[in-house]
Amino acid sequence: MGEHGAICRLGVFYDGSFLSYAQHYYYHERKLGWLRFPELHHFLEKYIGLREQGFASYKVVYAGWFQGLFTTKDATFDQLKRDRNLYHDLMHAGVEPKYLPMSQKQGEKGVDVALAVDALQVGMAQKIDVAVLVTGDGDFVPLVRALNKQGVRVLAAYFAFEKEDGSKSFINERLLAAANYAIDITALESSKEHKQDFATLFRKA
Repeated sequence: MGEHGAICRLGVFYDGSFLSYAQHYYYHERKLGWLRFPELHHFLEKYIGLREQGFASYKVVYAGWFQGLFTTKDATFDQLKRDRNLYHDLMHAGVEPKYLPMSQKQGEKGVDVALAVDALQVGMAQKIDVAVLVTGDGDFVPLVRALNKQGVRVLAAYFAFEKEDGSKSFINERLLAAANYAIDITALESSKEHKQDFATLFRKA
């Protein structure tokens, strides 16, 4: 329950690899377009507004993107182009890029830890009321519990689907159970209540 006139402050923490996997699925396999950050933030504000009563308004006040980044030596031209386009999307949406070095041999290292440290620091500083974790990784269960101890509620926002090659995107059951709220973005498409919200998340161009 919020104080009269107070803003419910949301912090969104993106597991970059998890969200990128969903973006490419919707764009290349589903042909729905590119998943847009401002529209996703707007939906999250609306979603939390239906569950956190008593606030005057609901606003994403902080957002961070966590992902490994190849050097120019290891990356292909297409990867560099995609990275630059993503960087612009993040900047326009007010999402802070938090990249970590990545190599072809070792892959991503330390990304989960960086996300958890950032979320916990923001939560302990009492800068947010709700933390939105865009991930399905069960390794974030201790983070959820730590944030709850600080009075920060947690929404796990995830994508559950199966690609044509049989690979899947899903949420770990332990994370699903630990979070205060959870929303399957993919399921919005078949929801009578949120079908139109789902359609607004994508950009064709």
